[in-house]
Amino acid sequence: MLGIFKNYHVEKLLHYVWKHKMLPLKALLTTDGQELEIIDPGLANKNQGPDFFNAKVRIGQTLWAGNVEIHLRSSDWFRHGHDTDETYDNVVLHVASVIDTEVTTCSGKRLPQLQLDIPADLHLRYETLQQTEDYPRCHRIIPQIDPFKVHSWMDTLMVERLEERARQVGLRLKATRGNWEWALFVTLARNFGFGLNGDTFETWAQRIPLDKTGKHRDELFQIEAIFLGMAGLLEPQSLPPNSRDEGLADDYFQRLQREFQYQCRLFGLGAIMPHQQWKYLRLRPQNFPHLRLAELAWMYHQGTVTLSRLQEAIMADEPLPALRQMLQGGTSEYWHTHIMFGRTVNQRVVHLSQQSQNLLIINTVVPVLYAHAMTHDNWPLRERVLELLRQLPAEQNYILRQWEACGLKVTTAADSQALIQLKHQYCDRHDCLRCSFGYEFLKG
Repeated sequence: MLGIFKNYHVEKLLHYVWKHKMLPLKALLTTDGQELEIIDPGLANKNQGPDFFNAKVRIGQTLWAGNVEIHLRSSDWFRHGHDTDETYDNVVLHVASVIDTEVTTCSGKRLPQLQLDIPADLHLRYETLQQTEDYPRCHRIIPQIDPFKVHSWMDTLMVERLEERARQVGLRLKATRGNWEWALFVTLARNFGFGLNGDTFETWAQRIPLDKTGKHRDELFQIEAIFLGMAGLLEPQSLPPNSRDEGLADDYFQRLQREFQYQCRLFGLGAIMPHQQWKYLRLRPQNFPHLRLAELAWMYHQGTVTLSRLQEAIMADEPLPALRQMLQGGTSEYWHTHIMFGRTVNQRVVHLSQQSQNLLIINTVVPVLYAHAMTHDNWPLRERVLELLRQLPAEQNYILRQWEACGLKVTTAADSQALIQLKHQYCDRHDCLRCSFGYEFLKG
C-alpha cells in the first residue's frame, strides 16, 4: 500500500513538473534521440481522457499540437487500456519517469516518448511539505510572496468558497422542491447552530412545514410551540434530570405543550425530532437550542428575513446596517429570564451580538444571495455580494490566527473566507500542488 501511495505522489509530481515546466537543466531528448522543445504544456484535464489537452511541442524540426499523457512507467499506457481507446489517438507525446516499453495508439501509431526526471530539489521540498506537522506547512515562504500574487490567490479562494457554499444552498433548494424561502430558512437555521448543533438545526428546519406554519406567522406563541415541539423539546424526557420537576411544573412549558398537541391534531405536522440529537456539552447558555429556536421563532414571526428583503438591503447604499437590523433578533418575554424550561437567569441580553450578526451575514445572507444571483444570472447582485464580504470584518478563529502569525494580513471576511477554504480544501488534504502558496514554496 505504501508503494502505491508513493507512486501516486510521484505521478502527481510528474504532472506538476510538466505543467509548470520545472524541467531538469539539460537538453530534452525523446527516447529515439530527437530534440524536444515544450512550447506550451497544454491545459490540465481533470476528467477522463489524456492528461493535458492542446499542448504544443517541437520534436526535431516538426511542430506538433495535440494531447499529452503522463505515467510513472510507460507500460502503464497498456495497463490503463489506452492502446485500445480512440480517445487517446490524438496524443502526440507520452511522458514517463521510467521508459520500459514502446507505446502505440489504437490506430497503431507509435508515439514518441520523453523520459522525465523530477528535479531532486523539487522532490525534497515536496516531501518537506507532505511530512511536516507545522501549520501552515509553507509558513516560511509567506512573507516573501509578491503581495499581488497573494491577493490574486485569495480572490480565487474566496470565489471557490462562495461557489461551494452556493452548491450547498442548491442542494437545500432541491430538497425543498425549488422553494427559495424554505432554502433560506434552512440555511439560516443551520447557522443558528453556530457550529456544534449546525447539522441538527438543518435537519430540524427541513421538517418544519412552512406552508402550515405560515398560517400562524402573526402569532409568536403558536410559532414557538411548533418550532420547539418539532425539535422534541416539549417532550418531558427532553428536560434535564436535575431540573425536570421544575420544567414539568413550568406554566409556559405546559401551555406550549398543549398548543403543540393542538397544532399536531389540526395540521398533522409529521415526525418529531428525537431530543437526543441536540448537543449541550461545552455550550454557553446563550447557544442552548431552546434559546436559538426561540430567536428563530421571533425572526420568523417578524418576517424580516425574506429573500426579497435581503436583496433590497444588499442593493442599498449602506447594506450592513440594514442587514444587521434584520438579524438582531429577539424573543418572547419568557426567554428574557430563562435559558430552558424551569431554569431562570437574571435579565439576559435578548438581541444577538454584532459578531453573531456578522456570522449570520457571512454564512447565510452571502451564500443564499450568491446562489440566487448565479441561478438567475444577476451579475449586479453577485458583485454586491462580493463587495459585502470585503466590507465585513474578518472572523476570529484559530485558522486565521495561524496565518496571521506567519505574516499574512487578514482584515476582511473576504480574507477569512479565503483562508478557511484554503485550510479545508487544500491544507487538510495535503494538496499543495494545486495551491499558489505551495507553488511558491516548491519552486524555491
